[in-house]
Amino acid sequence: MISRSFVWGAGLAATFVFAALLSLAWTPWPVDALDIPNKLQPPSPVHWFGTDHFGRDILSMIMVGARTSIAVAILAVGIGMGVGIPLGLTAAVRHGGWLDEIIMRGNDLIFAFPALVIAILITAVFGAGAVNAIIAIGIFNIPVFARLTRGAALGLWQRDFIAMARVCGKSAARISVEHILPNIASLMIVQGTIQFSLGILAEAGLSYVGLGAQPPTPSWGRMLADAQTMVAFAPHLAIFPGMAIVLSVLGLNLLGDGLRDRLDPRLRIMRA
Repeated sequence: MISRSFVWGAGLAATFVFAALLSLAWTPWPVDALDIPNKLQPPSPVHWFGTDHFGRDILSMIMVGARTSIAVAILAVGIGMGVGIPLGLTAAVRHGGWLDEIIMRGNDLIFAFPALVIAILITAVFGAGAVNAIIAIGIFNIPVFARLTRGAALGLWQRDFIAMARVCGKSAARISVEHILPNIASLMIVQGTIQFSLGILAEAGLSYVGLGAQPPTPSWGRMLADAQTMVAFAPHLAIFPGMAIVLSVLGLNLLGDGLRDRLDPRLRIMRA
């Protein structure tokens, strides 16, 4: 039986993905079209979400902003998984050794610096931009997946089927790829969904302080930053991008919760 969390989460996530894909071919208005005489217009049949202080259509900007947020989050999570999972598998193989200690202490060091601090450091050297935001969020994701992979793999290394694989002469690397990784894949998928939602939040936060996507590329975080001085007389400037962030993160969290229920047999038995 499919859980309600999975259905609602998948529906919300699919809505934003569809909006992002649709923005590649069509938006209600060009996102760079300035219409100063009609600036700060409230929602209407012409502009469903109203216009901003330059007369740009907010719905169109949110659609393109969804594309920016999703792209940044996907690439950042990809960096975290692509680097963190191999590190975690290696640490589990070398459990208790010097390599395990180096990997885990390195993870602790990265954890000491939030994504925003890492972004500031990168920006100070290379300048602000979406690419540097991706790198900063990706670096912060590495220890998350490394720790999770190591913890899950350590438990599997004590199992009988792993002992049989070792008796058959398989190397530690081959066992990790052929036996450990498939058994923790569901856990990585669920965590990846959660980190994806956090990646959207991080991208919005970085753009809010000017370290994310730069103009003229629309970004939900920068839309909120632009709206903060006009909330009193044009609240729609903040309401719609804020709701986009809330609903997208909520949808991904519900999707992750639903995937956990679907992929974890113990939870399925408990709910049966």
